[in-house]
Amino acid sequence: MYQASNVYFICSFAAIGGGLFGFDISSMSGVLGTAAYKRYFGGPKSYRQGGITCAMPFGSLVGALASSYIADRYSRRSSIQIASIFWVVGSIIQCASVNIGMLVVGRVIAGICVGIASSICPVYQAEIAPKEIRGRVVSLQQWAITWGILIQYFIQYGASWVGGGPENPSQPTSAFRIPWGVQIVPAVILFFGMFFLPKSPRWLASKDRWEEAIQVMAALHGGGDVNHPKVLAEYQEIEEALRFEREEAVNSYKQLVAPRMLKRVLLGMSIQMWSQLCGMNVMMYYVVYIMEGANIASPLLTASIQYILNVALTLPAILYLDKFGRRPAMLIGSFLMMSYLFVVGALQASYGVPNVGDLKDSTNSDISWIIHDNKPVSKAIVAMTYLFVCTFATTWGPTSWTYPSEIFPTKIRAKAVSLATASNWFWNCILAFAVPPLLWNINWKMYMIFATFNGAAFIHMFLTAPETKGKTLEEMDEVFDSGLPAWKAVPKGSRLDQLQKDIEAGNVKIHHPIGGMRESEKGAVEVRAEHREEEQV
Repeated sequence: MYQASNVYFICSFAAIGGGLFGFDISSMSGVLGTAAYKRYFGGPKSYRQGGITCAMPFGSLVGALASSYIADRYSRRSSIQIASIFWVVGSIIQCASVNIGMLVVGRVIAGICVGIASSICPVYQAEIAPKEIRGRVVSLQQWAITWGILIQYFIQYGASWVGGGPENPSQPTSAFRIPWGVQIVPAVILFFGMFFLPKSPRWLASKDRWEEAIQVMAALHGGGDVNHPKVLAEYQEIEEALRFEREEAVNSYKQLVAPRMLKRVLLGMSIQMWSQLCGMNVMMYYVVYIMEGANIASPLLTASIQYILNVALTLPAILYLDKFGRRPAMLIGSFLMMSYLFVVGALQASYGVPNVGDLKDSTNSDISWIIHDNKPVSKAIVAMTYLFVCTFATTWGPTSWTYPSEIFPTKIRAKAVSLATASNWFWNCILAFAVPPLLWNINWKMYMIFATFNGAAFIHMFLTAPETKGKTLEEMDEVFDSGLPAWKAVPKGSRLDQLQKDIEAGNVKIHHPIGGMRESEKGAVEVRAEHREEEQV
C-alpha cells in the first residue's frame, strides 16, 4: 500500500484530528443564538447550557486518559482512526437528538474522540517531524482547530438562516441538525486517509520493529536511502535512548512520578491548564454571549470576524515558532492577554449596567449585564476581544500543543501527553460548565479572574519552562536535567547535527539491522548498535 513520505503532508493530514475539536466548538457556539435551538431544547441558560456544553470536554477528559493505552498498544496511527469512529457515532447521535439527554450523550461520545485525537495527534506529529520543523508541524494541530472552528461556524451561520432566519420563532430543527450532521465528513476522511500514512518510527522502534522504523525514517528524512547520514544519526539517537530507558528497567507508570520526570509531567499539565484558564475557550464557546453584552451589530456576524482572525493569526506562529521559540511565545502571550482582559473588565465595570427593566430585549436575553447605548465603549470591548484572540493564536495556541508533545522520553511520551491533555479537558469541562453562570452572576468580574490567571501563568512559565527549540526529542533529558534555571538558555546546537557530520566525514560508522553501513576512508571510530532485547538487559 502507498505510504506518504512528505512530512508536511503527513502532519497536516493528521491534524484533521484537531479540526474535529474546532468543529465541536463552533457547532455549539453557532446554535446558541438560533430560535430553533432555544425552542427545541427549552431555551437552556446558565447551568443547563453549561451542562450541555461541558459534555464534550467531559468525554474528552475520558478519551485523553484512555489515549495512552490505545496509542502504546495499537500505534499512534491506529489510535487516531479509533478516535474517528467515536466522532462519527457521536455526531450521528447529536444530529438525531430529540432531547437534551440525547444531545449530551452524543457530545460525550464525540468528546472521547477529541480527547484521543488531541492527545495523540501532536505526539504522532512530533515523532514524525525532524527537529528543525517540529514546532511548525505540531502547530498545524492548532491551525486545524481554528479552521474547524471557522468552517463549522460558517456552515452553522448559513444553516441559521433556514426557515426564515435565527429570529423566526418557528425555525425548523434543520438549523442545527445540518451542521451537526456535516461534521461527520472530516472524520470519515481522517479514518480512511490514515491508512496511507506511516506509523511513527519511534513507536515501531519501541516495539523492536527496527526494519520498519528505519524504512520509515529513510522515506521521511533520507529520500528512501536507509544509509543516509541523517537517517543513521537519528537511528543511533533513538536506539541509545531506548536502550538507556530499558536498562533503567523502571515501569513506565512509576517513571511518570520519578522526581526528575515529575517536574516535566507537572509542567506539561500546567501548560495545558493555563491554555484553558487564559480565557480563550470562553471566547470560542460563548463569544455570542460576549458580543451580546457588548451590544454591537449582529452577535453572530461579529463573532465570525473573531474566528477568521483566529485562523489568520495562527499562521505566523506556524512559520516562526521554531525560530522565535516556545518560551518567549508563552511569556509574551500571557502578558498581553492579561492586559486585554483587564481592559475589558474595567470597561464593563465602568460603563455596563444590569440588563433588566426597560432595556431592549431584556426578557429574552441570555445575559444579565450589558453596555447600553455607548458605541465607543462597545467597539473598544470588541477590539480588545479581537486582540486577545490574535495574541492567543500567535502564542499559546500552537505552543500549548507543541511543548508538551516534545519534552518526554519515548517510553512515557503517550502517557505523559495524555495526562497533560487530560488537564486541558478537565479545565475545559469546568469552564464550559461554569462560564454561563459566571457571566450571569458576576458579569465583568469574570474578565478580572481570567486576567489574573494569565498573570499567574506568566510567572509560572518564567520560572519553570526552559526553551526546547532546535533539540531532538532524545535530547530533552539534557535540557531539563542540565541544572540551569529555566530563564537561562541551554547551549545551542544539537547532538544529532554533530553525529550526522561525523558520519558524513567517516569518523563514525553506524550499523543497523537492515544490514547497510555508511563507510568512509577517514573512519576512526566504530559504533556498533545491536538491538536484540536480551543484549540490552
